[in-house]
Order: sequence, then structure tokens, then C-alpha cells
Amino acid sequence: MRYTHRAPARALLTLAAAGAALLTAAPASAHVHVDADDAHPGGTAVLTFRVPGESEKGALTTQFSVALPNVASARTELMPGWTARLDRDSAAGTVRSVTWTAAPQVGISPEQFGLFRVSVTLPNQDDVSFPATQTYSDGTVVRWDQPPLPGGGEPEYPAPELSLTGAPEAAHAPAPAPQATTAAAPAAEPAGRADNGARWLAGGALALAAVAVAVALIGRRRA
Repeated sequence: MRYTHRAPARALLTLAAAGAALLTAAPASAHVHVDADDAHPGGTAVLTFRVPGESEKGALTTQFSVALPNVASARTELMPGWTARLDRDSAAGTVRSVTWTAAPQVGISPEQFGLFRVSVTLPNQDDVSFPATQTYSDGTVVRWDQPPLPGGGEPEYPAPELSLTGAPEAAHAPAPAPQATTAAAPAAEPAGRADNGARWLAGGALALAAVAVAVALIGRRRA
């Protein structure tokens, strides 16, 4: 009787395919990403770029640059060990890009990731793409600037993208000038009510006077 080993062979092929899928999917989760809370068209938001170290040779990420399309203003967060430089377009009144550079002996290793934050005034559009460049200590340059593939697929080096929510933020109207207010004078008491009060006071005084006279007369008679 002859025995076959097709079932174990198929199992091995299935495991190998699953392992290959995991290996190919792992780099996709390590792409450069951008996040922002409460980001609206035309509003101000803090962009956080998550940059992983991906060098297979153990090189450090020593520089990270991001293009800021149609961004009117930008301000970087203080980051120990790194310096930030803004490239401005004075004629257009916009900020072209921001570049972070690591100090000597500083960088992002393959087992680490870095968070780079910049506060910007967002453009009035629904989606914003931020092409980025990652430079390693061995001179390797990786450009994260590829648009999404037709049909919604992800390219090998996708550009970080941010979807903005809500309607464009309206320009802030100047606050109205405070108006001077005059305290209203107390209303005058009706004439009839004032006369009645005077009459009651006069009547009370006469009654007290009569009582005083009666007491005096009684005292004289007893004397």
C-alpha cells in the first residue's frame, strides 16, 4: 500500500504563503503618517508626523523634511536634539516646507520612531498631501511623495495625507465696540401714594401729641 503526503505538503505551502504575506505587509505599517485633531479647512491645527526608522543597515534617520502646500503660517514645536527650519515664500506669504535636522550622535534608529509636530494654518480644501523626505546617516534618501494608486491602492512610498472635516472656517469678525450704558434713574413715586404717606405721618404725630397731653393732665390732678 502506498501512502501520500499531500496534506502536510499543502499545510507547509499555506504556512509559507502566510509568512510571505506577513513579510510584505510589515513595511506598509511603517510608513510616514500624519495626524491632527479637529482639523478644519482654513483652521489652525497641530500636525504630528510619525517617522519610523526603516534602515536595513542600521543607519539613523538624521533629517526629515515636509512640504507644506498652501500653508499660510507655521510654527514648530521645540524638540530636544533637533533643529527646525522653515522655508518661507515671502512673495506669496506662505510657508513652503519645514526641515528638522538632528544634532551629531542623535537620530532615529530602526527600532524607534520620532514624532515631529508643527502648528499650521490649513488651506481651504478637503484633503491635503504632505510630500516628505527622510534622510539617513549613511546618505540614503527616501522620498514619501507617491499619490494613491488607481482604485485606492497604496503605493510603496505614499505621501502622508490628511482629510479635513467640516466647513471652511469663517474669518473672525471684529468684536463689536462696547457701548456706554447709563444707569436708569429710579422711577418717581406716584403723587397719590406720596400724599397718603404724608397724611399717615401727620395723623400719627397728632395721636402721639394727644396722648402726651392726656398723661400731663392726669399727673396734675393726682398732684
